[in-house]
Amino acid sequence: MSTRDLQAPRSLRVARRFEAPAPRAFDAWLDPALASRWLFATAGRPLAHAAIDARIDGRFRLVERCDERVVVHAGRYLEIARPRRLAFALDDPTRGGATTRVSVDVVALRAGCKLVVTHEGVLRERVADARGRWEGMLFGLATVLAAARVAASGRAAESPRTARVTLVHGGTSCNTF
Repeated sequence: MSTRDLQAPRSLRVARRFEAPAPRAFDAWLDPALASRWLFATAGRPLAHAAIDARIDGRFRLVERCDERVVVHAGRYLEIARPRRLAFALDDPTRGGATTRVSVDVVALRAGCKLVVTHEGVLRERVADARGRWEGMLFGLATVLAAARVAASGRAAESPRTARVTLVHGGTSCNTF
């Protein structure tokens, strides 16, 4: 296989079903408090910082600490169609500032939803790693959504109020790039 074949961009798709309703699964991508617990994070290592400007052309910056290294996942929102579709350009520092494209499609089901992540422009030699990372992140998302459901049901038992998910749409609190 030639070097050119290894560098040719590829697409990958990862799908997972969730017990949460589509709006709740969608909102977890744009809520910094929730995203910091699963998006580019692991169960033992939540993000050190998450800044999300959830609007078209808004930017996000997710900071991960790996031992002594700091890894920044950053990009720009291209499409936000709540609760069905989210697309963003993801900066790839390993490719000299090149970007890849990530699309998230959320399909409402009778019980819960199905989420499909499509990541375009991934280098061939990184497809397996990227697929494993997305599968791990979606597992983390399932864990976060399940914990939120349990917390909401506990609050519902204490009080007739329903749980709310708050989206951050612009504003100075999340524009710390």
